[in-house]
Amino acid sequence: MSASLRPRIYLVVLLVGLASTAAPASGQVRTILAIGAHAGDMELTAGLLLIHQHKRGDHVVILQMTLGEGGNPRLSPTDYGAHKRREALAADSVIGAETIFAPYKDGEIPNDEAVRRYVADVIRQVKPVYVVTHWKKSIHKDHSITSAIVQDAVLLASLDGVRTAHSAHRGIRGIYYADNWEDGEDFQPYVYLDVSDDMQQWKDAVTKYEFVRSGISTFRYLDYYESLAVVRGAIAGKQRAVAFDIDSFGKRRVLDVLP
Repeated sequence: MSASLRPRIYLVVLLVGLASTAAPASGQVRTILAIGAHAGDMELTAGLLLIHQHKRGDHVVILQMTLGEGGNPRLSPTDYGAHKRREALAADSVIGAETIFAPYKDGEIPNDEAVRRYVADVIRQVKPVYVVTHWKKSIHKDHSITSAIVQDAVLLASLDGVRTAHSAHRGIRGIYYADNWEDGEDFQPYVYLDVSDDMQQWKDAVTKYEFVRSGISTFRYLDYYESLAVVRGAIAGKQRAVAFDIDSFGKRRVLDVLP
């Protein structure tokens, strides 16, 4: 097989809708809402996308379901939570994102109707065109619970009969699932985004978090996600790229003729 043909076969979709390199139409500002289980999750896995799209005029919002306050053995959850809140605001400022903090605790996100209505109301409040969150399967229960909550909340947000503080919002074009080392089971990269020009800004953002810089976790977050961008970029034919999965029912292309 010719090497020149391989990218056409393996790269199913490149820069679809969400990843368009074109700026929004004049006067049209789209919103992208990223919903992470812990402060730092979306910055690491979707921060490059958010930076890339913000540069092109999109409004970006990160909903932190928890602060991830239980992750520092040297600090109490209260003290580390306050520390993570400051880090999140600093990191999201570099990204260009608005930050919303949900009222839930690390490891204790409730898998119930009330939290779904809370997220649905945030969706109605910020009115995103795209939502980014965790993949459905994860070794961390906060991640998989958040994914399930988001899927249901997108539906609830669209229904007039579901009453929250804000009115229904039906403008979401899709949910995109981020490429996370903890959420790898059955994750299949489907949408690739060229982020070759965004790496330094992303590094400046994520290194606001102490757990990324080192000293708390033994996992080499920065090395992993930098290397992953190289791998995804190689597949996409770019220097650096990030990849996302989508729901299986969305994986179809309707053509009048073969491209």
